[in-house]
Amino acid sequence: MPLTIILAECGLELIPKEIRKHPAIQRNLKRDNYSSQLLDNSLHHSAMVKLKDVGKRGRPDITHSCLLNALGSPLNRGGNLKLYIHTLNNKIFEFNPQIKIARNYNRFKGLMAKMLRENEIRIKELLLISQFNGNLRDLVKSFKKKEIVIFSSRGELVKYHLDLFDKDLTKNYIAIIGGFQKGYFKEDILNLSDKIVSISNYSLDAWVIVNKIVSFYEITNDII
Repeated sequence: MPLTIILAECGLELIPKEIRKHPAIQRNLKRDNYSSQLLDNSLHHSAMVKLKDVGKRGRPDITHSCLLNALGSPLNRGGNLKLYIHTLNNKIFEFNPQIKIARNYNRFKGLMAKMLRENEIRIKELLLISQFNGNLRDLVKSFKKKEIVIFSSRGELVKYHLDLFDKDLTKNYIAIIGGFQKGYFKEDILNLSDKIVSISNYSLDAWVIVNKIVSFYEITNDII
């Protein structure tokens, strides 16, 4: 079975209505430009100050870096990765392994804004990003013979890849990684598994965690 990675609580959203009239928003917002419609802390910080959970919001760059790491890996190219993102607004999207994520950040933001508006990305008959209709618990329940691992700096330290993954491609490993800048997982996410682990003595950026997890799985299963 492929490794499943879920980037949870990603800071991906369209600019909320309550701050659309703020000068920091109006300076950049263009109706015909998808990328300008995505909330981005680097552009909209002064407008975001009073938003709830502001530390987790407006960070599409985190998702961008994570996707580039995961989708460009030998694991994905060999057909051994399933990848989902879950947003703070509880939308879940699955990424087709064949998708080529734009390296250019503004083009990526435009793609994400279009995804959030249309709930999919399609090129002719090829569905590249599709929405999962349900919540995270529904998604996890859809997998059989699974082991769910939540990655957090507060978890139990795991030093070796064989302590994390068995050399067993028949098992569904589901890795849940936070796609946000600050804060901690919400309780409903923590309740998905009793296995909460850390893979470093340090608090790592999400894209570094993605890279290490993918590498651990590749090494364990001789995927090069």
